[in-house]
Amino acid sequence: MGDVKAFRVPFEAAQAEFVEKRSRFIGHIWPVDSEEEAQGHIKAMKSQYYDARHNCWCYLLGDNVLRYSDDGEPQGTAGQPMLKVFQRENVTNVCCVVTRYFGGILLGAGGLTRAYSRSAKDTLTAAGAATVGIWAQAEIPCTYPLLERVKLEIAAKEGIIDDVAYGADILLRVSLPLAQTEALQKRLTELSAGGMTMTVTGQVSRPGPREEI
Repeated sequence: MGDVKAFRVPFEAAQAEFVEKRSRFIGHIWPVDSEEEAQGHIKAMKSQYYDARHNCWCYLLGDNVLRYSDDGEPQGTAGQPMLKVFQRENVTNVCCVVTRYFGGILLGAGGLTRAYSRSAKDTLTAAGAATVGIWAQAEIPCTYPLLERVKLEIAAKEGIIDDVAYGADILLRVSLPLAQTEALQKRLTELSAGGMTMTVTGQVSRPGPREEI
């Protein structure tokens, strides 16, 4: 694979809300992999908040799919400002819906733009982000006495334990950033006096650990 520009995705689904001049803004965010998935979340929010004045939304997939809706708000005051939050933070494969319960006080175009931007940003902050990169998948046979030490070494190298198989010994299936494989093998060799060999079984593109926004 050639050099791929690093991008981020939401670490998890999240919700955040605040009140601005008696209008209640409820933001929801999800990591998504397809337009169907994004549209499903949007439909679910419209159904859940059927009595709200507006359910504005946006989603981005990869570099080239982006959609948004102001859902009855003045044009350019909701969907686009929400979208720009994710573009600024280099986050994609994301769907965001901001529900507004109108409180009787008009916010004006500038006020609306700020409120929808804030809702998207607050919700993204609640979700966190993760950088997608190429990770090595590996198997590590491990003895029971060394298990906790090995777990610490994997965590220190930003690795993630995907599966643990318990038998006479333990087999750990892990994912870790490609650049960390040699360093982890070195530590395993030191820990086990040469008795532990990690086998790299493949590569996968996946999100890394949570990053605060």
